[in-house]
Amino acid sequence: MAEHQTPSSRQGLPDLSKSMIWMLSFGFLGVQTAFTLQSSQMSRIFQTLGADPHDLGWFFLLPPLAGMVVQPIVGYYSDRTWNPKLGGRRLPYLIYGTLIAVIVMILMPNSGSFGFGYASLTALLFGALMIALLDVSSNMAMQPFKMIVGDMVNDKQKSYAYGIQSFLSNTGAIVAAILPFLFAFWGLANTAPKGVVPQTVVVAFYVGAALLVVTSALTVFKVKEYDPETYARYHGIDPQANHEKVSWVQLLKEAPKAFWTVSLVQFFCWFAFQYMWTYSAGAIAENVWHTTDASSLGYQEAGNWYGVLAAVQSIAAVVCSYVLAKVPNQYHKQAYSLCLALGAAGFFSVFAVTNQYVLVLSYILVGIAWAGILTYPLTIVTNALSGKHMGTYLGLFNGSICLPQIVASLLSFALFPMLGGHQANMFLVAGAMLLAGALSVFLIKETHRA
Repeated sequence: MAEHQTPSSRQGLPDLSKSMIWMLSFGFLGVQTAFTLQSSQMSRIFQTLGADPHDLGWFFLLPPLAGMVVQPIVGYYSDRTWNPKLGGRRLPYLIYGTLIAVIVMILMPNSGSFGFGYASLTALLFGALMIALLDVSSNMAMQPFKMIVGDMVNDKQKSYAYGIQSFLSNTGAIVAAILPFLFAFWGLANTAPKGVVPQTVVVAFYVGAALLVVTSALTVFKVKEYDPETYARYHGIDPQANHEKVSWVQLLKEAPKAFWTVSLVQFFCWFAFQYMWTYSAGAIAENVWHTTDASSLGYQEAGNWYGVLAAVQSIAAVVCSYVLAKVPNQYHKQAYSLCLALGAAGFFSVFAVTNQYVLVLSYILVGIAWAGILTYPLTIVTNALSGKHMGTYLGLFNGSICLPQIVASLLSFALFPMLGGHQANMFLVAGAMLLAGALSVFLIKETHRA
């Protein structure tokens, strides 16, 4: 049995090769492709099916609700799992999540092709069910990547590992966001009968499903997780520690202060981005193409252009992440705050801009904020945690991502009509929330318990 060690015991984790660190997160590229297709195309799909823009918040409630439930459960049970035939502790959940996600990614963009009828309750409910299943499965596939870095990477290499994860995440987002635009350029139909999703979007989901299978398979076949005894020895904990019956409430009571202060920043950030995902396509269609008709060519062109802007956002995040990786530790909070403040400026500009090319600058600023959101929170929180109940804690920390999205969606039912029923106006709220996040960064006190 491993002896209990001091909080510095995480340094006992061995150095990993760069190739292994890449493999730890390689499947994240496919998972993020699925998530970005969902977030960038969901509003477009549902409005194409006939959903009223006033009701979009209901559909955008489903993904964070799924994440808030699924990720803590995956963390809790994977802490207690050891199945060497399926990869170990975290990888079995990646396998199950990937298989379900692939099936749903094939079905979801075809929601309008089963003869349910335009704006019919059946079509909208089927689409909602597909969104819920996609988010459950994607969360099941995503959570292992967050946890496995905490399990296997030492503090010295952790910034590099999460940097690679951020790079792969944004690369997947670029691929997903640009696919419908490219397919339209190559001649696939970008319009369809009323209530039917265009082929540019349908085929993008098919490609995303294939990419998810290939990238996840590479991680599953190349990574060998530490067995429970080795894990305990490297982390300086009792091998039975993760089997202790401790309630989630008790774990939250014992969580380090950094867990809560970072969660506060996360609340403002994810509230803001929820409105970006919900209203970007409609805001761009209204401000630039001057249409609110989801079946019109102008609206579909706006949807494709938002895909390009989402790719611009991800490219900016990749570049910014590289810069942030070189920022000295003592300046992390200043860099984090600056990223969020620039993102707030980007959101405010979306409200006013009527030129599609000027929007490129807006989404570059949003991408800088996205880089900060992906770079700092997990590093700060995992440094403050011991290896004990690591998966459960990271699953619970996902609540700081899901809860603000739920609150934002519920508040949208009051805010949207209050702001005149114009989707662009919601970016004023998003900008204000991200600015609040930039200010709250300075409440964080970084700690190192392990």
